[in-house]
Amino acid sequence: MGIHKEISRRDFVISTAVVGGGLAITATWSGAFAASGSTTPWATPTPANVGEFTPWLTIAPDDTVTVRVNSPDLGNGIVTQFAMTMTEELECDWDKVRVEYASATRDYLEGGVYSKGGGLSYFSGRSTSPGKMEIMLQVGASARERLKAAAAEQWGGVPVSEIEAKKSVLTHKPSGRTLRYGEVAVKAAAIKLETEPKPKPQSEWTFLGKASPAKLQISMITNGSLVYGIDVREPDMLYAAILQSPVHGGKLKSYDFDKIKGLPGVRGVAVVDPSEPRKMADDKVKSPFPLGLSAPQSAIAVIADHYWQAKVALDALPVEWDDGPGAQWKTTEQLNKAAYDAIQKPGSKVELTRGNTLEIIDKQAKVVEGTYLTPFNDHVTMEPLNGTARVTADRVDVWHPSQHSQQGFYIAAEETGLPLEKVFFHQTWVGTGFGRRVYGDDVRMVVAVAKKFPGRPVQVIWSREESIRQGRFRALMATKLKAGLDKDGMPVAFTSYSAGAKGFSVRGIPDGAYGVSIIPNVHITSEVLNTHFLTGPYRGPGYNSSAFFMETFTDEMALAAGIDPLEYRLRLYAKWPDAGWTKCLKEVAAKANWGKSLPKGRGQGIAISNWGMGGKPEAGTTVACVAEVEVSKKGDLKIVALDVSFDTGRIVNEDAIRAQVEGGAIFGVNMTLNEGLHIKDGRIVEGNYDQYPMVRMADIPKTIGVHFGGLSGHDRMGEIGEPPVGPIGPAIGNAIFRATGKRLRTTPFREHDLSWA
Repeated sequence: MGIHKEISRRDFVISTAVVGGGLAITATWSGAFAASGSTTPWATPTPANVGEFTPWLTIAPDDTVTVRVNSPDLGNGIVTQFAMTMTEELECDWDKVRVEYASATRDYLEGGVYSKGGGLSYFSGRSTSPGKMEIMLQVGASARERLKAAAAEQWGGVPVSEIEAKKSVLTHKPSGRTLRYGEVAVKAAAIKLETEPKPKPQSEWTFLGKASPAKLQISMITNGSLVYGIDVREPDMLYAAILQSPVHGGKLKSYDFDKIKGLPGVRGVAVVDPSEPRKMADDKVKSPFPLGLSAPQSAIAVIADHYWQAKVALDALPVEWDDGPGAQWKTTEQLNKAAYDAIQKPGSKVELTRGNTLEIIDKQAKVVEGTYLTPFNDHVTMEPLNGTARVTADRVDVWHPSQHSQQGFYIAAEETGLPLEKVFFHQTWVGTGFGRRVYGDDVRMVVAVAKKFPGRPVQVIWSREESIRQGRFRALMATKLKAGLDKDGMPVAFTSYSAGAKGFSVRGIPDGAYGVSIIPNVHITSEVLNTHFLTGPYRGPGYNSSAFFMETFTDEMALAAGIDPLEYRLRLYAKWPDAGWTKCLKEVAAKANWGKSLPKGRGQGIAISNWGMGGKPEAGTTVACVAEVEVSKKGDLKIVALDVSFDTGRIVNEDAIRAQVEGGAIFGVNMTLNEGLHIKDGRIVEGNYDQYPMVRMADIPKTIGVHFGGLSGHDRMGEIGEPPVGPIGPAIGNAIFRATGKRLRTTPFREHDLSWA
């Protein structure tokens, strides 16, 4: 393998391009920049004795491998997964691997070195997407070969083929001589190979899929050194407590600062006006993130020396609001009725039509109908919304627990009007997100408040009440489902009429999921219900509601056909060219001992769903669940056990998968049993845990079985953060029906009378 030197700092850029429908990677290399000790305005320069192989990777003299990650970790282990992927090819010592977040400023200044994969490059999920894995694997393989080439040169030109790289040690096999990675890292980073190595096939992996290391941040969590957004402490920092219009879309009419200006620590107030101009400094630079998604609400914040001083003063501040049109929604019942009324006929948007559904559906042997509704839900992140910003005339720094730091970078530039090269977004660790921190409205609000008090860092904190009432909620959705069953009880015609608050999805039932793709005659429509409530993604946007609707309805079809719910699904999906569905069903049924004899008041329920398939077999992630419940005659519900199987194709970290499935199952339990926001005069009623209950440890099923026998072995590595939530609710609901005879078609279940005689 030939070696060349003296390359420019821009020679190594990992980029992606769609070629013939596939993802192609090109790699050129830059080691000279790191070796020269050049400085940049975006971060602390790489020291001269550290080898920067690419913007993604450095190796220090003590063998510390630093992997730069562009996707924030929300507790989902994404940074660990990035580092694992790099380690597979780099063959470094895992105990010497660390991670840091990739600078969005550097990404901009160097032409997108971290965001060639498009708008989701900096998103906080999908660490096993093909594009991201290909980059990490290629970087690791190419760095490994450069290290071997540097060692070969240092040993007088021995053949590179005689050198083995293992656990950060380079060994010349014939002589036994060794060098550590750190001893040749700078020299290796300056080497250019004639050809880049090809990463090994999955069948030869020795780390991915074999090892299950703990999250890299665990030790920092346990010793308290991990810095979340709310932990940021900058010199001379002030704090702000914020209050936004209690009716989404309302406007601030007046406030009386004189009433609070004498309170301890109070420095002033900041008024956020949604109508004030917001634009990039350079008209030729276009933000890839639409302003509408991050648009601020009308708000006022009190700034003080400490947060509690700011909060006390804000609570005492006389404020008057103009509620605007959102106040038309007087009650939850009024809103629900509007949604139910909208699904009594086909919606104005036809999402999918196939066959002659409307002509034949009522002519079938049996017709099954049902209406279903899921309410607005808040994400209730563990860490309340917060962020810190310092704005001056020529620079803005933002420290923030974002789910998309590149988006935050552009928002800060847009909000301050400063050029992008003067914006510095410091990604912190994130105390869960579930989709709430995706839109960046919290980033914008932080900067909007801080710019009214220039020169000093201002940490803006939402109270728990403000976080819940100013959420970007899961959209309320209602749907009316109808199926015509043939003489064997199987669906041949299907309609879905859905309506809901404008959000990620009001389709109700997407094509390709839950058996819709294999029903010959289908008609799906939707209608947007303008509610003025702000909505957004929520751990599988639209998917968790759709799964509840369709898997509850599937049980109702099975009942009408007189067929066991498991057997009904097996018959349904036997026609679907993706064996993972039936494999998951059989696995979870076997592990849960489906059909076992249970006393009255106890029951099992089953459900299956897929997130990300897009109408295609062997795509996305399929998850099946069997729930066992016990319901007392008084209606007290206990979830005895949840058994879950899944098909992501293949996996790379078994323990991480198990943790995500367990966490998703618990999230699904809480979402189904407890979560639902209520409305009064356009306002969200709930504000804290006394009104918006969350599951406690005592409520969690004693058994949550995560079973790996549903894996199909397909080459994909589907995501696992969002999919487990889907089947949990309908499996519980179906189990309650089998225990009590009561069919639940709306959530949360805590609002239903489950008593039985």
